[in-house]
Amino acid sequence: MAVTIILALSLFGLATAFYYSSSIKKVPIDMGVEDADTKGRLAKISAAIASGAMAFLKQEYKFMAIFMVVFAAIIAALIDDHHTDYVNEGMYTAVAFLLGAIISIVSGFIGMRIATVGNVRTTVSANKSLSDAFNVALHSGSVMGFGLVSLAALGLLVVYLLLKALMPEQLPEHILMEVIAGFGLGGSSIALFARVGGGIFTKAADVGADLVGKVEAGIPEDDPRNPAVIADNVGDNVGDVAGMGADLFGSCAESTCAAMVISAIAFAGNVDALLYPILISAIGIPVSLVTLLMVRVSSEEQVGPALKKMLIISSVLMAIVMYFVTTAFVPETFVINGLDCSALDVYFCFLTGLIAGLVVGLLTEYYTAHEYSPVREVAQSCETGSATNIIFGLALGYKSAVGPYIAIGLAIYIPWILAGMYGVAIASLGMLGTLVIALTIDAYGPVADNAGGIAEMSGMPEHVRERTDILDAAGNTTAAIGKGFAIGAAILTSLALFAAFLTRADLLLKEQHGPEYDLLGSINLLDPMVYTGLFIGAVLPAYFSAMTMKSVGAAAYKMIEEVRRQFREIAGIMEGKGDPDYEQCVAISTQAALKEMIAPGVLIMGAPLVTGFLFGIEATAGLLAGSLVCGGVLAISSSNSGGAWDNAKKYIEKGNHGGKGTEAHKAAVVGDTVGDPLKDTSGPSLNILIKLSAILSLVFVPFFVQYGGILMG
Repeated sequence: MAVTIILALSLFGLATAFYYSSSIKKVPIDMGVEDADTKGRLAKISAAIASGAMAFLKQEYKFMAIFMVVFAAIIAALIDDHHTDYVNEGMYTAVAFLLGAIISIVSGFIGMRIATVGNVRTTVSANKSLSDAFNVALHSGSVMGFGLVSLAALGLLVVYLLLKALMPEQLPEHILMEVIAGFGLGGSSIALFARVGGGIFTKAADVGADLVGKVEAGIPEDDPRNPAVIADNVGDNVGDVAGMGADLFGSCAESTCAAMVISAIAFAGNVDALLYPILISAIGIPVSLVTLLMVRVSSEEQVGPALKKMLIISSVLMAIVMYFVTTAFVPETFVINGLDCSALDVYFCFLTGLIAGLVVGLLTEYYTAHEYSPVREVAQSCETGSATNIIFGLALGYKSAVGPYIAIGLAIYIPWILAGMYGVAIASLGMLGTLVIALTIDAYGPVADNAGGIAEMSGMPEHVRERTDILDAAGNTTAAIGKGFAIGAAILTSLALFAAFLTRADLLLKEQHGPEYDLLGSINLLDPMVYTGLFIGAVLPAYFSAMTMKSVGAAAYKMIEEVRRQFREIAGIMEGKGDPDYEQCVAISTQAALKEMIAPGVLIMGAPLVTGFLFGIEATAGLLAGSLVCGGVLAISSSNSGGAWDNAKKYIEKGNHGGKGTEAHKAAVVGDTVGDPLKDTSGPSLNILIKLSAILSLVFVPFFVQYGGILMG
């Protein structure tokens, strides 16, 4: 029954994504535009953004393809626990890895492609009405949401059925689930490059455009005279859409794999219960469609609340529907890892994660939206200059991590009490239960942002830019909510993967040393190897953040020099008579992103593998725990500081504290520039660090057990 439902709902979700994509493409890119010059500029600018995004992804995907082949070969060669002589796990894990990577690439591409189609159509729809523009932007985001979640659920089901058909019939169910974990590794590996590379691309362009254009030259944001504006708009798509999509695809796949690995022995022979984690994502598809159909906007005041209402409505509907799904597909009572559990316990684990995700999102909104006091305090601090703005913004970020961490802590403790490690994995899927809607409102933001830039560059009437700014302002808040949601999901996902890692390692070590062996009992915080691993893991997020921020700085330096050169050397550029060289700025961001993403990637993937090989399972456990706890705090604080600085700038631009052109506004622009790499590169990329380290450790457990700890004898 579970197989049929997952298949049907996944195909339904893909059909829904296709429907919304087709409806958006039917909108002419010059709808309602009479002026021939404006029509030409609309076509030229939208084509430049789309071709720039495609050019970057084409180069990035070449790099990814090489990585996928090489790493799949490494997996095939190294992963085999040698306890099942009739099958080599590594070969099948490599197949799962490649499928996960390919689907992750496709998911990100779908989101990016529809974003570049929807942005210009949002612009021309804004010429007609705010409601029409909102619908186009939202439906563009929904293509990403429905497409990605449907592909994730369908991909997991296909991998399960394919491997079950290919692998020997006598293979124990838990080994099959361990092999499927390669699917999550594939998704997360691609997310690493999409998130880090896309983040470096977009922020190099954004920083260069703002500092030279707005601060030095004093021209408006998205002014067509600024050579970096096309690269900035391209970056919104490759970083905030394709990158975010790959990130959350990884979370969905990894959480599901973790839950299936943990429950494999308990639910062996019960396919419906075993596939329950995939079913959670599949059920979210029709629930999200109902939510989307309930949203209507007709005025400026309704835009922000409508987006927030979508999260609340979808959460309530999921809470109701999943009660019946859980009681129908999970056994009334069962034993997992020695703990007596019930279907109701599993439902409350799901519900705890669902509520925690909503709380994290609402807390993120409170700390990053200019309707509330924290951001207004940051805006007020701009009156005394950049220094006080930076101080207030950093303080806000650190403070904002407290509430989400309490919510996440409860989402760990309660499920752990109810259903042990399996409960934590289900809680992480509960947080991702509204993933379609979360992705929809997150991808909506870059589409609305691009629409405003296109309106400015093409010379559309003033009322068009006013309407796109309304959509963009709401999009900034939803983007911050999306980042908070993604970080919270990453923390719970990483913990679920950590639990699956320990579960699998314990099972393999029992096979090797006898049933009396107790790995969990041997992992003691006071053990010097665990403690040392904990400290090394704690410093990894800081070092990773430093690497990504410096990468943005180095790329932005080249961009700033290029924009200054064009302002200086291209005759008539400031008078609008000379044409800026947009392509050169896109090329600078592309080259910088591809070059600078390699070192952070090596750090993330190398740290757990080297630790496990040289020092063993216990040291790896310490490393994962340290990076998880510290990485989550740093991610939340970085993301919220950057979001607060961005919205403080927009609050001042609305006329508060003197408005545009004042010293307060210049200070706000500097703060926003400092915050850009925090909220769009370093902060979100930390999601990948904590998840990828954990899924790598899970997949490579057989290697660690067989060959790990060589320096420990």
